[in-house]
Amino acid sequence: MMQDFLFYLKLGWEHIISLDALDHQLFVLALIAVYSYNDWKKILILVTAFTIGHSITLALSILDIVRVNSDWVEFLIPLTIVLTSLGNILMKNKKQTLMKANYYLALIFGLIHGMGFANTARVMIAKSQSIAVPLLGFNIGLELGQIIIVFAILILLFILLNLFKVNKKDWILFVSSGVFALSLKMTLERIPF
Repeated sequence: MMQDFLFYLKLGWEHIISLDALDHQLFVLALIAVYSYNDWKKILILVTAFTIGHSITLALSILDIVRVNSDWVEFLIPLTIVLTSLGNILMKNKKQTLMKANYYLALIFGLIHGMGFANTARVMIAKSQSIAVPLLGFNIGLELGQIIIVFAILILLFILLNLFKVNKKDWILFVSSGVFALSLKMTLERIPF
Protein backbone atom coordinates (compact mmCIF):
# COMPACT_ATOMS: atom_id res chain seq x y z
CA MET A 1 0.00 0.00 0.00
CA MET A 2 2.84 2.42 0.85
CA GLN A 3 4.46 1.68 -2.51
CA ASP A 4 1.20 2.59 -4.28
CA PHE A 5 0.89 5.77 -2.22
CA LEU A 6 4.44 6.86 -3.11
CA PHE A 7 3.87 6.05 -6.78
CA TYR A 8 0.80 8.29 -6.94
CA LEU A 9 2.44 10.97 -4.80
CA LYS A 10 5.26 11.15 -7.37
CA LEU A 11 2.68 11.23 -10.16
CA GLY A 12 0.86 14.15 -8.52
CA TRP A 13 4.15 15.98 -7.98
CA GLU A 14 5.14 15.53 -11.63
CA HIS A 15 1.65 16.56 -12.76
CA ILE A 16 2.34 20.09 -11.51
CA ILE A 17 6.17 20.37 -11.55
CA SER A 18 7.08 18.84 -14.93
CA LEU A 19 7.78 20.88 -18.04
CA ASP A 20 4.58 19.43 -19.54
CA ALA A 21 2.55 21.13 -16.79
CA LEU A 22 2.89 24.68 -18.12
CA ASP A 23 -0.88 25.16 -18.12
CA HIS A 24 -1.14 24.30 -14.41
CA GLN A 25 1.87 26.46 -13.56
CA LEU A 26 0.43 29.41 -15.49
CA PHE A 27 -2.89 28.96 -13.68
CA VAL A 28 -1.18 29.05 -10.27
CA LEU A 29 0.81 32.13 -11.33
CA ALA A 30 -2.31 33.96 -12.55
CA LEU A 31 -4.25 32.93 -9.47
CA ILE A 32 -1.71 34.28 -6.99
CA ALA A 33 -0.42 37.29 -8.98
CA VAL A 34 -2.59 39.74 -7.02
CA TYR A 35 -1.32 38.55 -3.64
CA SER A 36 1.89 39.48 -1.87
CA TYR A 37 4.34 37.41 0.14
CA ASN A 38 2.56 38.55 3.35
CA ASP A 39 -0.56 36.76 2.11
CA TRP A 40 1.11 33.33 2.07
CA LYS A 41 -1.54 31.78 4.36
CA LYS A 42 -4.36 33.01 2.10
CA ILE A 43 -2.46 31.67 -0.91
CA LEU A 44 -2.08 28.23 0.65
CA ILE A 45 -5.84 28.15 1.27
CA LEU A 46 -6.36 29.26 -2.33
CA VAL A 47 -4.22 26.51 -3.87
CA THR A 48 -5.83 23.98 -1.53
CA ALA A 49 -9.25 25.05 -2.88
CA PHE A 50 -7.88 24.31 -6.36
CA THR A 51 -6.66 20.88 -5.21
CA ILE A 52 -10.07 20.12 -3.67
CA GLY A 53 -11.85 20.96 -6.93
CA HIS A 54 -9.23 18.98 -8.86
CA SER A 55 -9.64 15.92 -6.62
CA ILE A 56 -13.47 15.98 -6.71
CA THR A 57 -13.53 15.79 -10.49
CA LEU A 58 -10.71 13.28 -10.56
CA ALA A 59 -12.60 11.00 -8.16
CA LEU A 60 -15.85 11.37 -10.12
CA SER A 61 -14.02 10.61 -13.34
CA ILE A 62 -12.21 7.56 -11.95
CA LEU A 63 -15.53 6.23 -10.66
CA ASP A 64 -16.92 6.89 -14.17
CA ILE A 65 -19.63 9.21 -12.85
CA VAL A 66 -18.40 12.14 -14.93
CA ARG A 67 -16.86 11.83 -18.36
CA VAL A 68 -16.04 14.79 -20.61
CA ASN A 69 -14.51 14.62 -24.06
CA SER A 70 -10.76 15.18 -23.67
CA ASP A 71 -10.69 17.68 -26.58
CA TRP A 72 -13.07 19.91 -24.63
CA VAL A 73 -11.07 19.50 -21.42
CA GLU A 74 -7.83 20.44 -23.21
CA PHE A 75 -9.63 23.55 -24.53
CA LEU A 76 -11.27 24.51 -21.21
CA ILE A 77 -8.07 24.28 -19.13
CA PRO A 78 -6.25 27.16 -20.87
CA LEU A 79 -9.56 29.04 -21.09
CA THR A 80 -9.68 29.05 -17.25
CA ILE A 81 -6.22 30.60 -17.29
CA VAL A 82 -7.33 33.24 -19.82
CA LEU A 83 -10.30 34.15 -17.60
CA THR A 84 -8.20 34.25 -14.41
CA SER A 85 -5.49 36.48 -15.91
CA LEU A 86 -8.09 38.69 -17.62
CA GLY A 87 -9.83 39.12 -14.26
CA ASN A 88 -6.53 40.29 -12.78
CA ILE A 89 -6.15 42.89 -15.52
CA LEU A 90 -9.73 44.16 -15.51
CA MET A 91 -10.08 44.23 -11.72
CA LYS A 92 -6.61 45.54 -10.86
CA ASN A 93 -8.17 48.42 -8.90
CA LYS A 94 -10.55 46.11 -7.01
CA LYS A 95 -7.97 43.83 -5.43
CA GLN A 96 -10.06 42.83 -2.37
CA THR A 97 -13.05 41.81 -4.52
CA LEU A 98 -10.77 39.87 -6.84
CA MET A 99 -9.07 38.09 -3.93
CA LYS A 100 -12.45 36.94 -2.59
CA ALA A 101 -13.58 35.78 -6.04
CA ASN A 102 -10.34 33.84 -6.52
CA TYR A 103 -11.33 31.27 -3.86
CA TYR A 104 -14.42 30.36 -5.88
CA LEU A 105 -12.51 30.47 -9.16
CA ALA A 106 -9.83 28.17 -7.76
CA LEU A 107 -12.43 25.62 -6.66
CA ILE A 108 -14.54 25.80 -9.85
CA PHE A 109 -11.57 25.89 -12.22
CA GLY A 110 -9.97 23.08 -10.19
CA LEU A 111 -12.97 20.96 -11.21
CA ILE A 112 -12.08 21.57 -14.87
CA HIS A 113 -8.34 20.99 -14.38
CA GLY A 114 -9.10 17.71 -12.60
CA MET A 115 -10.61 16.35 -15.78
CA GLY A 116 -7.27 16.81 -17.53
CA PHE A 117 -5.75 13.82 -15.76
CA ALA A 118 -8.96 11.80 -15.48
CA ASN A 119 -8.56 9.57 -18.55
CA THR A 120 -5.01 8.62 -17.58
CA ALA A 121 -6.05 7.95 -13.98
CA ARG A 122 -9.05 5.88 -15.08
CA VAL A 123 -6.74 3.57 -17.02
CA MET A 124 -4.10 3.37 -14.26
CA ILE A 125 -6.39 2.53 -11.37
CA ALA A 126 -7.79 -0.97 -11.65
CA LYS A 127 -11.53 -1.45 -11.23
CA SER A 128 -10.98 -3.64 -8.18
CA GLN A 129 -8.54 -1.21 -6.58
CA SER A 130 -9.72 1.31 -4.00
CA ILE A 131 -9.33 4.87 -5.24
CA ALA A 132 -8.54 6.23 -1.75
CA VAL A 133 -4.78 5.57 -1.70
CA PRO A 134 -4.12 6.66 -5.32
CA LEU A 135 -6.26 9.78 -4.93
CA LEU A 136 -4.69 10.72 -1.60
CA GLY A 137 -1.16 10.16 -2.89
CA PHE A 138 -1.81 12.06 -6.12
CA ASN A 139 -3.42 15.03 -4.35
CA ILE A 140 -0.70 15.30 -1.72
CA GLY A 141 1.91 15.24 -4.50
CA LEU A 142 -0.05 17.88 -6.41
CA GLU A 143 -0.39 20.05 -3.30
CA LEU A 144 3.34 19.77 -2.48
CA GLY A 145 4.22 20.73 -6.04
CA GLN A 146 1.89 23.73 -5.95
CA ILE A 147 3.37 24.87 -2.64
CA ILE A 148 6.88 24.75 -4.16
CA ILE A 149 5.70 26.79 -7.16
CA VAL A 150 3.93 29.28 -4.89
CA PHE A 151 6.98 29.79 -2.70
CA ALA A 152 9.23 30.21 -5.76
CA ILE A 153 6.87 32.90 -7.08
CA LEU A 154 6.70 34.59 -3.66
CA ILE A 155 10.50 34.64 -3.36
CA LEU A 156 10.73 36.20 -6.84
CA LEU A 157 8.03 38.72 -5.90
CA PHE A 158 9.84 39.62 -2.66
CA ILE A 159 13.08 40.23 -4.57
CA LEU A 160 11.37 42.31 -7.26
CA LEU A 161 9.36 44.45 -4.85
CA ASN A 162 12.06 44.99 -2.22
CA LEU A 163 15.38 44.91 -4.06
CA PHE A 164 14.36 46.21 -7.48
CA LYS A 165 11.47 48.37 -6.19
CA VAL A 166 9.03 47.11 -8.82
CA ASN A 167 5.55 48.58 -8.40
CA LYS A 168 3.01 45.93 -7.29
CA LYS A 169 0.40 47.06 -9.86
CA ASP A 170 3.04 46.85 -12.60
CA TRP A 171 3.89 43.30 -11.43
CA ILE A 172 0.22 42.27 -11.59
CA LEU A 173 -0.27 43.82 -15.04
CA PHE A 174 2.99 42.39 -16.44
CA VAL A 175 2.47 38.85 -15.12
CA SER A 176 -1.24 38.74 -15.94
CA SER A 177 -0.69 40.07 -19.46
CA GLY A 178 2.04 37.52 -20.14
CA VAL A 179 -0.05 34.66 -18.76
CA PHE A 180 -3.06 35.93 -20.73
CA ALA A 181 -1.10 35.94 -24.00
CA LEU A 182 0.36 32.44 -23.49
CA SER A 183 -2.92 30.90 -22.36
CA LEU A 184 -4.92 32.58 -25.15
CA LYS A 185 -2.50 31.04 -27.66
CA MET A 186 -3.02 27.61 -26.03
CA THR A 187 -6.79 28.10 -26.04
CA LEU A 188 -6.92 29.05 -29.71
CA GLU A 189 -4.71 26.07 -30.64
CA ARG A 190 -7.05 23.70 -28.81
CA ILE A 191 -10.47 24.81 -30.11
CA PRO A 192 -12.37 21.49 -30.31
CA PHE A 193 -14.74 22.39 -33.13
